[in-house]
Amino acid sequence: MATALDPHAAIVRKAGGAPAMLTTADGRPLARALARSSARSRRRAFLLVAPLLLFVVVTFVIPIGQMLHRSMYNDGFAANMPQISAWFAENPPGTQPDETAFAALTADLTAAAEARTIGIVGTRMNYDVPGTRSLFTSTGRQARGGFEPPYREALTEVDPRWQDPTLWRAMRSASTAYTANFYLAAMDLTRNDQNEIVSVPERQQVYGMLFMRTFWLSLLITGLTFVLGFPIAHLLATLPTRKSNLLMILVLLPFWTSLLVRTTAWMVLLQQQGVVNDILVWLGMIGQDGRLQMIYNRTGTIIAMTHILLPFMILPLYSVMRTINPSYVRAARSLGATSWTAFRRVYFPQTLPGLGAGALLVFILAVGYYITPALVGGSSGQLISNMIAMHMTETLNWSMAAALAALLLAGVLILYWVYDRMVGIDNLKLG
Repeated sequence: MATALDPHAAIVRKAGGAPAMLTTADGRPLARALARSSARSRRRAFLLVAPLLLFVVVTFVIPIGQMLHRSMYNDGFAANMPQISAWFAENPPGTQPDETAFAALTADLTAAAEARTIGIVGTRMNYDVPGTRSLFTSTGRQARGGFEPPYREALTEVDPRWQDPTLWRAMRSASTAYTANFYLAAMDLTRNDQNEIVSVPERQQVYGMLFMRTFWLSLLITGLTFVLGFPIAHLLATLPTRKSNLLMILVLLPFWTSLLVRTTAWMVLLQQQGVVNDILVWLGMIGQDGRLQMIYNRTGTIIAMTHILLPFMILPLYSVMRTINPSYVRAARSLGATSWTAFRRVYFPQTLPGLGAGALLVFILAVGYYITPALVGGSSGQLISNMIAMHMTETLNWSMAAALAALLLAGVLILYWVYDRMVGIDNLKLG
């Protein structure tokens, strides 16, 4: 006997009356039918998101993976100097180079010069020991004419730097394609003669200062966008519709203008003979000989980036403020709270999800900004992104650029994790 549970299922009972199995109307086991239906739904859902997933993998995951790999991999020396690399592999660190080592080095220099890859070798070594590219290229040209043993004396006669322990230590490090030296250099660290990690001399420390400047300026710009954007977002949420729509157009207007045009406009406004200085002189606040230097320095970077990133703070705040019921503040006032107390304890806490979203957007965008600091920042307004671009386009040290980018990414992820622990990422509201 079978009793229907729904239009598509039934209970099959044994002769004794105990239920044996749930089945569908066509006799299939219900559990199997549900599992098959669930699997079909999952496949359909996966096929719907597959294009987006593929796009994210191709444009985001794979490039980041390649960047991380590049930050640890550089075979410019190892691939073109196989014999000396083999000698380094056979002899432990600290072994003094003997005649065999110099013979292997001579053979590799000759082969690299004939294969026209000596420039690649010299460029790779120049990353670790500045000024050695010319050493390798000039010695390679002479090596094509042939060196007679003993090779130590022959190479030393060409240039005494071939006996420099620092050079040999750098060649040992470069003899393996995978190395952490680029990360050490990105943190202003190096290895001494005992292979210990130490700080580079203070006058050579560059990257630590740039990282600190980047994060500090990003935090400052985030704070400025909050101070300027909070009142604007409040007006957008409380003004009548006609006036708020006009104000919203003014907020969105920068998005309709090229970033390069906006940055160039700030260059015109802030230069010493620009509009801002002319107005200050006309008002008598400064003299002709006291015009302010507001461009090609940190001030120009802060002003231009604050203006450009301001909408990214206003819009999340506005999206949250428009949902706040004004009766909450009126109720607090009716219970005896002052305007400041009502704002501080009732209104402002409700805006925190939008504030968190806006702060994350502005901070992450500011950390990686490149065009604006490059155009208006000068030497004191450059950020770490400008140094990454320099290594990519000028020095062609892509491994160093990748290491700097990886450290920047790690720093942002750490701050993201701290924010999640302190505030909670689930509390973000972008709209």
